[in-house]
Amino acid sequence: MLKTITTLAISVLMTIVAAAGVQAADDARYGKQKVVYHINLPGGDGGKYYAGSLRNIQNHIDAVGKDNIEVKVVMHGNGVDLLKQAKSDLTLQGNVTNLKTQNVKFEVCANTLTGRKIDKDKDLFEVYDEDIVPSGVAELSRLQQMGYTYVKP
Repeated sequence: MLKTITTLAISVLMTIVAAAGVQAADDARYGKQKVVYHINLPGGDGGKYYAGSLRNIQNHIDAVGKDNIEVKVVMHGNGVDLLKQAKSDLTLQGNVTNLKTQNVKFEVCANTLTGRKIDKDKDLFEVYDEDIVPSGVAELSRLQQMGYTYVKP
C-alpha cells in the first residue's frame, strides 16, 4: 500500500515538473507578444466563427502565457455582431468575459456603430466609451505600426 502511494506521489510530482518545464519552454520559445485580432466577418449567424475566433485567442494566451501577451480585438463591419450576439448568447458572453479577465481589450469601430445605427449601450454586450475607436481599419494599421502582430481568424 505504501509503495502504491509513493509511486502515485512520484508520478504526480513528475507530471507537475514536466508541465512546468513545458510552460518554461513555451515562455522561452514565444517571449513577449503584442497581437491584434481582426474580426469583421461573417454577419448573420456567425456564432461558430465568433466562438472559433475567441477560442483562437484563448489558445494563443494559453501558449504564450497571460503575463507575456497583450491582446486587442478590433471589430468593425459585421464583426461588431460578435458583441451583438453576445448580448443574448450566454456562451459568447462567458467567453468574452473570460478573455476580458485576462486583459484582452475589445475595441469597436465608431464608423460601424454610426453607419448601422447601433447603440453600444442597448445593442452590444459590455461596450464602454473607452472601447470605441474612431475607425476599425485605421486602428488596425495604427496597432501594427506600434508593433502588434496582425491575426485574422
